Amino acid sequence: MAEFSTGYQRLPASYTDTPPGEHDLLVHVADGSKSPWHHIENLDLFFTRIYQLHQKRGFLCMLLSEMFELVQLVFVVTFTTFLFNCVDYDILFANKVPGGVEPGQQVVKVTLPDALLPTHTCTARIRDSPLMVTVLLTAAVFWLHRLIKFIYNVCCYWEIRAFYRNALNISMAELPYRSWQEVQARMLQVQREQLMCIHKRELTELDISHRILRFTNYMVAMLNKSLLPVRFQLPLLGEVVFLSRGLRYNYELIFLWGPGSLFLNQWSLKAEYKRAAGRHQLAQKLRQRILWVGLANLLLCPLVLVWQILYAFFSYGEVLKRQPGSLGLRCWSLYGRSYLRHFNELDHQLQARLSQGYKPATKYMDGFPSPLAAVIARNLAFFAGSILAVLIALTVYDEDVLAVEHVLTAGTLLGLAVTVCRCFIPDQHVWRCPEQLLQLVLTHVHYMPDHWQGNAHRYETRDQFAQLFQYKAVCIVEELLSPLLTPLVLIFCLRRRSLEIIDFFRNFTVEVVGVGDTCSFAQMDVRRHGHPAWPPTGVSQASAYQQAEGGKTELSLVQFALSNPHWLPPPHSSQLIHQLMDRVAHAQPGGALAQPHSLVVSPLAAPDTDTEMEPAASLRSFTLHGHGQSPQTHGRSQDQGQGQDQATVPSPGGGGRSLSSGSSVWEGQLLSGLVLGTPPTHVSLHALYMHELHHQQVQAAPSRHVWYRHGSDSSEGSEGGADAAPPSPLSSPLTGSSGTDPLEPTRPPLPPRGYGGITVVARSRDLETGDEGSPVTPGPRDT
Repeated sequence: MAEFSTGYQRLPASYTDTPPGEHDLLVHVADGSKSPWHHIENLDLFFTRIYQLHQKRGFLCMLLSEMFELVQLVFVVTFTTFLFNCVDYDILFANKVPGGVEPGQQVVKVTLPDALLPTHTCTARIRDSPLMVTVLLTAAVFWLHRLIKFIYNVCCYWEIRAFYRNALNISMAELPYRSWQEVQARMLQVQREQLMCIHKRELTELDISHRILRFTNYMVAMLNKSLLPVRFQLPLLGEVVFLSRGLRYNYELIFLWGPGSLFLNQWSLKAEYKRAAGRHQLAQKLRQRILWVGLANLLLCPLVLVWQILYAFFSYGEVLKRQPGSLGLRCWSLYGRSYLRHFNELDHQLQARLSQGYKPATKYMDGFPSPLAAVIARNLAFFAGSILAVLIALTVYDEDVLAVEHVLTAGTLLGLAVTVCRCFIPDQHVWRCPEQLLQLVLTHVHYMPDHWQGNAHRYETRDQFAQLFQYKAVCIVEELLSPLLTPLVLIFCLRRRSLEIIDFFRNFTVEVVGVGDTCSFAQMDVRRHGHPAWPPTGVSQASAYQQAEGGKTELSLVQFALSNPHWLPPPHSSQLIHQLMDRVAHAQPGGALAQPHSLVVSPLAAPDTDTEMEPAASLRSFTLHGHGQSPQTHGRSQDQGQGQDQATVPSPGGGGRSLSSGSSVWEGQLLSGLVLGTPPTHVSLHALYMHELHHQQVQAAPSRHVWYRHGSDSSEGSEGGADAAPPSPLSSPLTGSSGTDPLEPTRPPLPPRGYGGITVVARSRDLETGDEGSPVTPGPRDT
């Protein structure tokens, strides 16, 4: 790894949102007129609690939720101790007679009290078991910690309740029916009147998001730049993705808020981590800290593992009995939620977006049935169903059959087997079109690697998408294995990336007036962190190391601007947003963007009529290049100039309709959205348009800029590229741009540079000559 020869300076904030003339403003407030909300010291925690109380639907709901969490902990520990020490299972299973029955006396019926041990016997068994005593003492200490935290939170949220009532004029009864945008607007008004933050008079929506999501933005950026080890190559299994709640908790504990973390407090990075000098010493210190945290996880592994198993059993046991097929349902994995999350996107916004994409994602994954598994499942379901039918018929004829030993157990297991087998049998009446379904998923989740385009029908694409959209059973197994795997990941994988992580926090931390130290990616500055292959081309001044992968900067900017219409972005970002909105709005005659539902009309209405409201005609104006594909021919490329080839698409109502090969994928996405009940929103339409522009740039520009991360766990004199991490398959390639951008004029590409001890390699492969560039040595830091 190359060394820095020049001093490093942090990136300055990309812009300031302080109103003109207020940079040196001194505000004097008389002591008698100060409100309780003037100069709040920890605005991060204050704004976060305001948001959490809003999401928990009021103080009473929050109080009951926290209280039941304490009761749940007591119940799990007490009930488990009771089952292990206070039940005589020989009597319960009728292996011996109850104690009060004479040897020759016939037992008519065994009751539950007969199977319970006396209190003194139960207490003695607990006292004589060192393991049980240790578990109970640990649980008691943990519960007391939770109780103290609960009391503290109640006091703090009581203050937030008073803020809602007195400052925002919102009662707890009407809070569940108020949107977050309305609460946020009133918070900005309170800031202007009472100066919660004294460093600037005017706060913006971005300032509030920065304070609520300060640490979340760092985690999203680190995953986007593939700094955190979440991908592993395993024998027989190949590449797997592992990110559990426990592993993420340890990442945040080590880097963000735990004792000895990189942050001095919630809003300020420690001074030594802002300087390039001593970066190797800081990396060594971080490696030691990761080692100690990993060893602590290894020591607590048995207790955490027992708790995970018990909690999973009590949580999903009844659900599995009532709905055996529920574990065969899918959910967005924790890695998928982090990968698909925008910068500055709040939890409820992310959940709403992923919920809209759940149904098309499920339809897409169901479109890959295994023929071999279907054959086996049909036959197993036949055998199990036949035996179950006989047992049911015998029970109907004489209910005493249920009294026969193991008959009820056999019936339950056979019913479970039939239900599980049905999950592997595909529905023969479902219309499957992987390409359109995956494009519809993109409509809502907004992120998709480039190599998925046109390959939606391939199992490789399906397997990579399954890393984002897992079976619920797989998520449960990952959480159960987390106590065993988390220490190994910390000790053997994360420690090797300590130097890169130190460089990341130094290079990508900026200080914003009135906010503090934030992740520079969260500024959503397309000039510093934009990608040349994403609109607007020619604006980004970032090297490959500085670029956010997958167009996250551009898509996050558009999402935040459309979700907060009163937010005033910086001039260059505002120009991009206005141009994009105008392009999308004028793409539909009559400005249909103002009414998104007007873009989605019934595919059954006049399928062969070329009217203005017919989808093929009204949406063809969105076409940027002819890569739309029919369901029967996904993967086959079409020439732009050949718009006469027709493909018949089955309609849900029967018959068929014609789609030209030159029609845009927008039509298929909107029609599929109508069928699945998930029409696109404003943000979805803009995201689709940006993806269309991006794919046009990728097709027009074959050059690529790839940055390689070198191993950072070696000594200073032996830091080579042996441990370089390969690019993530789920991350879009860092693609250069040489085509024509519909939004901005093109500009010559900037030369690549080196940052933070990272060697940046520029590779530009020409289609005709095949020449490749050479490694670029790090140069001085542009400020």
